[in-house]
Amino acid sequence: MTKILALDDEADILALIKNTLALQGYQVDTFESASQIDRAQLPRYDLILLDIMMPDMDGFSFCQEIRPLVDCPILFLTAKTQEADIVTGLAYGVDDYLVKPFRVQELLARVQAHLRREKREHHATLLLDNVRFDLSSKQIMVGETILDVTKSEYEICQHLAKHRGQVFSKEQLYDYLYGFEERGTPAAIAEHIKNIRAKFRDYGQEPIKTVWGIGYKWE
Repeated sequence: MTKILALDDEADILALIKNTLALQGYQVDTFESASQIDRAQLPRYDLILLDIMMPDMDGFSFCQEIRPLVDCPILFLTAKTQEADIVTGLAYGVDDYLVKPFRVQELLARVQAHLRREKREHHATLLLDNVRFDLSSKQIMVGETILDVTKSEYEICQHLAKHRGQVFSKEQLYDYLYGFEERGTPAAIAEHIKNIRAKFRDYGQEPIKTVWGIGYKWE
């Protein structure tokens, strides 16, 4: 399902966006403040609608912060029509503008057009503190150094990182890695985790924590 993020400090605007796009089968997550958004989840979105004028962080600053993290279209929602604002937005990586007040049909048409045009190759990135995942090349970087991990180790790290804070048992990680039909023992996960930790420790990182009696999480 196509996932869309909408950020605007006006609840009525968010309700309009959510209702309009949900009727077309899109999943829409709405937020009234940039501080409410988990940056680690941003690469999961297919399109972002972003208000310019917000109290805690304006749309320009937020766009500049997240543009390196996402490869999806970003559309500004704004009452401003001055040419200087449009130029500023384009410089920060915005793809288009939708000027308030907008019609429902215009919102839907603009969103659908950008989703149709989104044919470029994605190089989405997941950034957690000093650890960065390139989701296309399946590489993990600590700072500017590529971590030497196996395919299984990468998949475990990515799964935990994408669900940061959530605890997974050895059995759950094994099922994610190999599928329910694969024969084997979840005890292998513990060995993978040990190897992963050793590799991160070489760079002063310990992102994977053990929750005793339950499993592992990315902290």
